[in-house]
Amino acid sequence: MRAGFLVGFVLSGVALSNGAFAAEPAKPPPGPADAKFRAIYEAEWAWRKTEFPGERGENAAINPKLGKVDAASQQRRLAHWQDVVRQVDAISEKDLSPPEQVNYEVYRDQIQTRINQQKFREYEKPFNSDSQFWSNLGFTASRTFHTTQDYRNWIGQMRDIPRWFDDETVNMKAGLARGFTPPKATLVGRDKSVSNVSQAADVEHTFFWKPFEHMPQSVSPADQAALKAEARQVFEASVRPAYAKLLTFLDTEYIPHTTEVLAAEALPDGKAYYQAQIREFTTTDMTPEQIHQLGLSEVAKIHAQMLEVMKETGFQGDFPAFLQYLRTDPKFYVKDPQELLNRAAWIAKRVDGKLPAYFGWLPRSRFGIEPVAPDIAPFYTSARGGTTTYLLNTYDLPSRPLYNLTALTLHESAPGHSLQGGLADEQDQLPPFRRNVYISAYGEGWALYCERLGVEMGMYDTAYDRFGMLTFQMWRAARLVVDTGVHHKGWTRAQAIQYLHDNTALADHDIEIEVDRYISWPGQALSYYLGMMAIVEARAKAEKALGPKFDIRAFHDTVLALGSVPIPVLKARIDRFIAEGGRDPMPVKFQKKGSDETPAA
Repeated sequence: MRAGFLVGFVLSGVALSNGAFAAEPAKPPPGPADAKFRAIYEAEWAWRKTEFPGERGENAAINPKLGKVDAASQQRRLAHWQDVVRQVDAISEKDLSPPEQVNYEVYRDQIQTRINQQKFREYEKPFNSDSQFWSNLGFTASRTFHTTQDYRNWIGQMRDIPRWFDDETVNMKAGLARGFTPPKATLVGRDKSVSNVSQAADVEHTFFWKPFEHMPQSVSPADQAALKAEARQVFEASVRPAYAKLLTFLDTEYIPHTTEVLAAEALPDGKAYYQAQIREFTTTDMTPEQIHQLGLSEVAKIHAQMLEVMKETGFQGDFPAFLQYLRTDPKFYVKDPQELLNRAAWIAKRVDGKLPAYFGWLPRSRFGIEPVAPDIAPFYTSARGGTTTYLLNTYDLPSRPLYNLTALTLHESAPGHSLQGGLADEQDQLPPFRRNVYISAYGEGWALYCERLGVEMGMYDTAYDRFGMLTFQMWRAARLVVDTGVHHKGWTRAQAIQYLHDNTALADHDIEIEVDRYISWPGQALSYYLGMMAIVEARAKAEKALGPKFDIRAFHDTVLALGSVPIPVLKARIDRFIAEGGRDPMPVKFQKKGSDETPAA
């Protein structure tokens, strides 16, 4: 998901037990090519921060305005990035130092992805079945507000909504005119989160009020009262009318006329568009057919493993009967949303005690566990993780089996997305385009790898839990088949749903939500399994080459120290890790001695 989720961490110094810091060796001064390249990406990043004020991470300041999305701004961005690429291409990569050569590969790929998004006018399709531009405001509302200015800035965003919605509406009309929309079948009910705001009794019944529910003591009582009054006024004057206008557009003009076809290859310039989506989300040049065939092969392998674990449970019956048993037996489900949250919290806390055996570095940040907001929960994925928050969907509890919960928690919290994001935020020696930009193949690949890592960590207590882990692996392998099946081979929605129903133990509600996501967001679903395969293969290569020298913590630290990078860069870094004898990139390493973690000099 996109939405929020980064990787990597190296400190400029690492704290010792006495509070002192071990400094890293001084870096040599940059050569002419290094200096020229750094000037390009530092200037572009400064420009990018002003262009996209909401994309600076969970700890960034709350901006008083929403971003510009109008067509003129989009074309200006395309021209700017095309000029940046010309500047980058004028530098010979071989003239750069080794660290800047890595930055070069990451950065050029990143800018080319931005150019492709602009060329295909992805901004004319600003929402899909999973993620909507108007719902993104809810994530800002869920952040921690510290100062009076934070609240003023939030009210500034509320005041800016009419302009922002109008610009997005113009973009959607342009997409509609050329047949570039999400498929109609994936948009059923997605207007509910708009009507929840436009028809709310008052602002206090919407997510816009969440920051005002518990205001910090740093905001004086007088300011609290004044800010609340202003928020109420702005909601009625600006927010409610804007949502009402958007709802009318969606229900009467947009959704009824969206495309009936499902395949991305059927969209304008569709074959090139889908291949660009594959490139963005997998960072490879694999063809749809190659991915489809790989998916079929991996599905067959995992199915055999699932049959073995099914036998361990003692179940008497065939595979379809076992899936039906898992989907319907009450013992696999809770009846209260809080119980689901409590169980996830217990799993996450158990992980905490195991992390030092598998990671030399751990982040300072901590994450909380919260339910997905009610207005988006019916059409939201089962969970989503970021640096500070693990969102768990407690809607429709008969669709939230406990046998999946351990794998889900490992993926979304630690050692998955929350650990990734926490480490990334602290990795000051990397340029921000590697700390603060999310590459799906890397981030989702890492999180899916963490589900498998849970076996080594002893996190799966029962055969049912291990089957849950395998059904999650199957889910991601099946995505390779389903995504390419829909967008390349012309599968119907019913075919995609049936394929997941027959091969995984996912609840039918989740299957429908997920299939709509794959249909309306071409290529994104491919990132998980292909990214995980790259990490698994890199680890196997290192284990074979290093033998007894292989240290699992050093390997994990090396992967996470990269920041968010394309898969070829990850593979090249592990080759160097092997050549260096499996050395941990940490300046100071915490080694386990008895039951205590003590720093080694």
